[in-house]
Amino acid sequence: MLFKEINNTVELLKNIKVSTERKSGLQPLVDYIQTKVSQGENVNLNFICTHNSRRSHLAQIWAQTAAQNFGVKNVYCYSGGTEATAMFPMVGKTLEKQGFQIAKLSNEKNPVYSVKYAENAHPIICFSKKYDDDFNPKGAFAALMTCDHADENCPFIFGCEVRIPVRYNDPKAFDNTPQQEEKYLERSNEIASEMMYVFSQIKK
Repeated sequence: MLFKEINNTVELLKNIKVSTERKSGLQPLVDYIQTKVSQGENVNLNFICTHNSRRSHLAQIWAQTAAQNFGVKNVYCYSGGTEATAMFPMVGKTLEKQGFQIAKLSNEKNPVYSVKYAENAHPIICFSKKYDDDFNPKGAFAALMTCDHADENCPFIFGCEVRIPVRYNDPKAFDNTPQQEEKYLERSNEIASEMMYVFSQIKK
């Protein structure tokens, strides 16, 4: 069971319609997950962006949450970048507002966070890393490119079974502006609604 506050967010997400064009772009991800589920195999998803600081973390967390919400088993979501920086603090603040419980586990420049979305589910461990970091799968995974820069500048992802672009606009454009909070929430909701759509399509 998801936390009550996250369930409330999920209900609100139903007001966000996923366009026909986006559904078409997400279909390869639906197909990949469905194939793995039908074959009784683990579903490993690695969301990749340039800095692994914003969109890739949001996608990782919401995909794992969506799998739990729809009861899709053996789904393991990861994230990485073409370089490591740090998870941007506004990402955590936005997710807390949506009902996640976030604990900072370390205090270095690239902190490690625990992100809980359900009472009895293992927390998601988040920190910025390269996509091929030892923390991430080395094979049998889908590489999901969440930004155009990483997609265009990283032509080969070693070990992935399929590479799928699921690009989102970067909320970084609104950092240190009066719209920052609003735009991060908007991007999180967009990503969440699409991950919920993807997992709603999976037949168990």
